Amino acid sequence: MTTTTPGVRPAIPHFSSGPCAKRPGWSLQALTDAVLGRSHRSKSGKAKLKRAIDLTAEILGVPAGYRVGIVPASDTGAVEMALWSLLGPRPVTMLAWESFGEGWIGDVQKELKLKDVTVLKAPYGQLPDLSKVDPKTDVVFTWNGTTSGVRVPNADWIAADREGLTICDATSAAFAQPLDFAKLDVVTFSWQKALGGEAAHGMIVLSPRAVERLESHTPAWPLPKIFRMTKGGKINEDIFEGGTINTPSMLCVEDYLDTLDWAKSIGGLKALFARADSNAKAVADWVAHTPWIAHLADDPALRSNTSVCLKVVDPAVLKLAPDAQAKFVKGIAAALEKEGVAYDIDAYRDAPSGLRIWCGATVERSDVDALTLWLDWAYAKAKDALPKAA
Repeated sequence: MTTTTPGVRPAIPHFSSGPCAKRPGWSLQALTDAVLGRSHRSKSGKAKLKRAIDLTAEILGVPAGYRVGIVPASDTGAVEMALWSLLGPRPVTMLAWESFGEGWIGDVQKELKLKDVTVLKAPYGQLPDLSKVDPKTDVVFTWNGTTSGVRVPNADWIAADREGLTICDATSAAFAQPLDFAKLDVVTFSWQKALGGEAAHGMIVLSPRAVERLESHTPAWPLPKIFRMTKGGKINEDIFEGGTINTPSMLCVEDYLDTLDWAKSIGGLKALFARADSNAKAVADWVAHTPWIAHLADDPALRSNTSVCLKVVDPAVLKLAPDAQAKFVKGIAAALEKEGVAYDIDAYRDAPSGLRIWCGATVERSDVDALTLWLDWAYAKAKDALPKAA
């Protein structure tokens, strides 16, 4: 291991897991057609919103009969909208293996105060036993654990003839991993993740079964305006035609449209998958021959290709007190940020100490390759600074 400064730098040092890197070649000039200073309900404004919905459905391959809508408050708002609007008629199974799944459990048990709730948990780096999911219950889960780097490998564990609804937080999976819409009744995500859009806007995709629940079930609690998807007991179709519940940023809409157009131009979903897979492989190949680092997820089949989470496994570091271990890892991330090589790659605040590298499709493989050289450099400097007795 050497502290010699690498001779190549990532051209774009943005490896944050949200908001994520902009698409290659992005600039503010791409947004000059934004509908600014106009109502989002104007003919031109609504047309932009409808195009964003249509392009989303086209690129993701959303089945006919499903509804796609733009909703407030990012993926969090979309998930909360689903939980508050749809849960109640059936028992609920909650799955969690990272912080956001834990958050949804808290909302269902402490805020909605549902009583018939089964919680299946796993520690960071693992999945719970999916075979224990009862198809008679509603199920709430994250497809890809953004803060753990663990994803479900497929939807085989979801029964095709299930009686309950599946509510899937797919915010760091959409546009990067195959989503089996036939097994999913609600899919949520934000613009700021896999396509590097701007914050504060969420997307919700509803199956016909979810719409049926909306129209047949009245929640036992009051619904805030921004959660209401029905009007007069029927689905509010305007939401899914570009008539947003509250005012969106039309500049952010233009930015999202720009990246959707880019995604379509490079080959659509298959090309997006391939880019994310290639980036994640670059990290995996480096990890395979680097003894001081390992994936947080031991099982390769469960590893995310977007939010790649890593842990330091150097015995000399693991001998340190927990606070000192955390300081050591944070020092690696801080050194890279100071060099302008990588921003925001420290682990999520609630996750185990480690590094988290965004490898979604908007990141270039060459930048990931360059980053690995700098990770070795930062580690070597941090290791040299340790007391020799450690």
